[in-house]
Amino acid sequence: MPIYATTGTKAFLTRTGVEVHDVEELTGFPALFGGRVKTLHPGILGAILYDRNVPGHREEAVRHGIIPMAVVAVTLYPPPEIDIGGVALLRAAAKNYEHVSVLCDPSQYEAFIASLARGGTDLEQRRALAARALEHVAAYDTQNAQRLGGAAALSLALPLHSSLRYGENPHESGAFFAAADGFVPEQLHGRELSYNNLLDLDATLRLLSRSSLAQRNDDAVRAVVVKHMIPCGVAQRADAVDAVREALDADRVSAYGGIVALDAPLTRNTAEVLKSVFLEMVAAPTFDDAALALLRRKHNLRIMRFARELPDRLTRERRLRSALGGVLVEEPDSEAAPEELHVVSQRQPTERERRDALFAWDVVRHVKSNGIVVARDGVTRGICAGQTNRVSAVEIAAARAGAHAAGAACASDGFFPFADGLEAAIVAGCTAVIAPGGSIRDAEVIAAADRAGIALVFSSRRHFAH
Repeated sequence: MPIYATTGTKAFLTRTGVEVHDVEELTGFPALFGGRVKTLHPGILGAILYDRNVPGHREEAVRHGIIPMAVVAVTLYPPPEIDIGGVALLRAAAKNYEHVSVLCDPSQYEAFIASLARGGTDLEQRRALAARALEHVAAYDTQNAQRLGGAAALSLALPLHSSLRYGENPHESGAFFAAADGFVPEQLHGRELSYNNLLDLDATLRLLSRSSLAQRNDDAVRAVVVKHMIPCGVAQRADAVDAVREALDADRVSAYGGIVALDAPLTRNTAEVLKSVFLEMVAAPTFDDAALALLRRKHNLRIMRFARELPDRLTRERRLRSALGGVLVEEPDSEAAPEELHVVSQRQPTERERRDALFAWDVVRHVKSNGIVVARDGVTRGICAGQTNRVSAVEIAAARAGAHAAGAACASDGFFPFADGLEAAIVAGCTAVIAPGGSIRDAEVIAAADRAGIALVFSSRRHFAH
């Protein structure tokens, strides 16, 4: 069966020794308008689309000298080019999948060649190839529409990344769809990722982002422990071993069965700290061989290696969530109106209180609202999430911090509607508090801070996380 190709592809295949015909032999036209029109012709689209099972179609093809096409292979021009002919060929071949095999990605070629050696593709294979081609075209069109500023409709065409054993619970089905652009970390060991693991991993990596107010030194290592998408221990230290140990010690009880991640290479010394803790997952940008050998002794432990820039990339991406049968879309924090912090109390925070307040503020934006973080010396000492009133959230976080609350900084993701939430932090021993302003009772809250002699910082932004 002859092979037909456009000019550039024909030249490439000819150099490799493959006998190829130019599509001009089918169309009777040269490439027009700088190559914009090459394959949009009945001699090509008819050869793909006519139904071989319909006698009238066969007779019409013979009458017009149309040669049937059995395989269509197209690699679309990458954006910002908008491919017209290639998309038309893929759609046509997908429509006629009963008779035509369609390949939209070079990664499919090896398996397709293997099927030819077994006698060719069967109907189910061609149906699957057609579905993949249409998904590919849909994603391509969406990408180009967004590049042109389209926002009137949201189109999602994400390929299936993996089937999951179940969703959040064993009686619920689940699957993971993801664009193949490097967002998913590489799994080096352990059981397959679950629905809940993927949610926790996303929450964990976002906590490692360096695009924060904390302005931490690039040499500092951040280690985080997450359970049920909520941080239960975060620490920043000059040394990875110290960072991991202190993040775990922040709340050993909650860390059981959680995820640990750090933004530095994971060495054997760090693995020694982790080996005695029951964990679902460990994630880092790199692992040395000794660390991997030690961690792999835990048969089910999931070991994930992520690109160092991934945490920052995640925080720059829009977020999608389902609600009421629709999809909510949230853009990342706008840099057009940067966050502003103002000391509103009579007392200024000390340098240590300032560092701890910024650190706690950086963490609390990842805590489910109502969220409270108590931090001291670069370690979270108490975290409370998801409470229905802010006073209880402060009291729980302070109780978890215990003696560490004395002299600590307290961060609240939303403003204090009354002074009682701030007063709960004061009773616990916190000497610096950071929260959004905006309450109609801000003056009462500031007055309570001044009576107690603590430092109070207001932010121009709130950071609810639902």
